[in-house]
Amino acid sequence: MFDYLIVGAGFAGSVLAERLATQMNKKVLIIDKRNHIAGNAYDHFNKDGILVHKYGPHIFHTNSKDVFDYLSRFTEWRPYEHRVQASVDGQLVPIPINLDTINKLYGLNLTSFEVEDFFQSKAEEINPIRTSEDVVVSRVGRELYEKFFRNYTRKQWGMDPSELDKSVTSRVPVRTNRDDRYFSDTYQAMPLRGYTYMFEKMLDHPNIKIMLNTDYHEILDVIPFREMIYTGPVDEYFDFRYGKLPYRSLEFKHETLDEQLHQPAPVVNYPNEHPYTRITEFKYLTGQQHPKTSIVYEYPKAEGDPYYPVPKPENAELYTRYKKLADETPGVHFVGRLATYRYYNMDQVVAQALTLFKKLSATKEVVKLADRAPVKLNGNGKAKTLNGVVAGISSNGKHKAD
Repeated sequence: MFDYLIVGAGFAGSVLAERLATQMNKKVLIIDKRNHIAGNAYDHFNKDGILVHKYGPHIFHTNSKDVFDYLSRFTEWRPYEHRVQASVDGQLVPIPINLDTINKLYGLNLTSFEVEDFFQSKAEEINPIRTSEDVVVSRVGRELYEKFFRNYTRKQWGMDPSELDKSVTSRVPVRTNRDDRYFSDTYQAMPLRGYTYMFEKMLDHPNIKIMLNTDYHEILDVIPFREMIYTGPVDEYFDFRYGKLPYRSLEFKHETLDEQLHQPAPVVNYPNEHPYTRITEFKYLTGQQHPKTSIVYEYPKAEGDPYYPVPKPENAELYTRYKKLADETPGVHFVGRLATYRYYNMDQVVAQALTLFKKLSATKEVVKLADRAPVKLNGNGKAKTLNGVVAGISSNGKHKAD
């Protein structure tokens, strides 16, 4: 008998497995459909001995000291600040758009104060701001929107930015200084030995058993467990009762090249040319020394493994219906990107998993207190402990505040 069956060995499932096993002495079975742990963060050495990210670049960054300190238990870090360039008008310029982007693109020599005036002269007043197009055009104008965002978004999402929620392009800042880092978070680093090594350390505990190449349906009637933590697609769990939640997928084309370095930046975006959106060169990310280099092309597509929830109001409404089902399902906890239909960064998934663990551990502590305390019934038939703690127990064994 396992205390928990955890479906999915990515960040959400692995963090919870580690916490439950080490902090509460729970027996955990963690399973995954794939033949490896670490979810989409999985990295491995290819046949040429180069460390690559199988599912595209995963750059760790966070403002949360708690998340960074937690993961630091399982890895040393390599300091790394991510930089991206975009191929626009026949030249490579920094993205997010900053002072150097504008000066190089237009052959100008503006200062930080002057570039803000430049943006304001190009911006269009839009009120209210509803779509991804509105966000960019209201900040930097239509010309830069066309050069950097419109076609990239069309490739990435299969629809025009005017059809997408404002949250998509709101993630990308516009800077008036020369800061060319893609992220500005307090903690920016890469696991020194890679993500898979970090996950191996996280799951290295006698209370944790791992099954790969396994669909959870195959073991539901075979392996007993008390509660489930589910990190897969929430619509799939409920057999698509209300229809399928839309996702965008990706196809990755990996290549190893017989040269030290291939491109001048870790990632180069291609908003306007080529069917792929970007090329990543892994040696920048890992710091590995190797006579060859490995790159990956990303091709967005409609079908395939779910990567990005499509941020449209009707999709959010559909998810709300599935969330209601999830909230009403006893003994199953839904956590992670796919289970909550959210475009979370890695650190946000870790934070969500740690939050769920606190709730689970608090619930178990209430159970222990209730089990230890003498109990009598009060006048309305509800359980009341003699020390003043009041707890009602539902039919599914969960405690509810009274």
